[in-house]
Order: sequence, then C-alpha cells, then structure tokens
Amino acid sequence: MTTARDIMTPDATCVRSSETLVDAARKMAELRVGALPICGPDEKLKGMLTDRDIVVKCVALGKDPQQCTAGEFAQNEIVTVRADDSAEQVMSVMSEHRIRRVPVIDEHVLVGIIAQADVARAMPDPQVGDLLGMVSEES
Repeated sequence: MTTARDIMTPDATCVRSSETLVDAARKMAELRVGALPICGPDEKLKGMLTDRDIVVKCVALGKDPQQCTAGEFAQNEIVTVRADDSAEQVMSVMSEHRIRRVPVIDEHVLVGIIAQADVARAMPDPQVGDLLGMVSEES
C-alpha cells in the first residue's frame, strides 16, 4: 500500500505566524513553492499560506504585506493527513476539501507536504484525473 509518507515532499519549511507576508513571499521564491505551512511559536501547524492568499487577501485589498503577518491568514480548521494514511485516503481528503496541497502529520509533527503533482506521480492516471477534476472545479 502506498502511503502519504511515500508520496510526500519531506522536510516542509514553515513560515512562522509572526513573519510578515514579505518574508513569506521571499521564502516561497527561494524554495520555488506556491504555499507554506504556517507554524506558531509552539511549533504546531496553524494553517497554510499560499501565494494567492498574499495577492488576493492582502495586496489586492490595499493592505501592506510588510505589516501583515502569516498568522493573520491561519485558518481555524487546518486539513491534514497522517503519514500512514493510504494514497487513496490522501486523494479523498484533497477531493473532499478541494485543496491542492495537504500537510502530512506524524504524531502532531509536520513531516511533509503532498501536492497534486506528488499524487500525479504516484497514482494511476484515471484516479489522478478524478482528483484534478474535483479540486479544480469552480465553486
């Protein structure tokens, strides 16, 4: 059985909840990623921050990304999968919540991230097509 641990990108870099959106954007550029997990001072996962969040929820609204912090964009409910969850369970979670990336947790510790591309590399084409269709549908 293929598990989340098998298909995840390990060693996910967090943006601290106290860091500014400019700091987060720089990290994203350096790492060449479009999203970062938000971690609090207690090292617990607080949410996910995407490049789209920075543009749509900050810049487009005339807010200053040097003054806004990543913590301001942390969601109340963060969707995660466990490292030992099956790839099918991962796909189900991503489809159900219509998300493109999901943090992977092992005993409450962030151990990686799974993106659509990771699923595409690991799963048969029909299943990947179903996932992409569900996640990409307009609300």
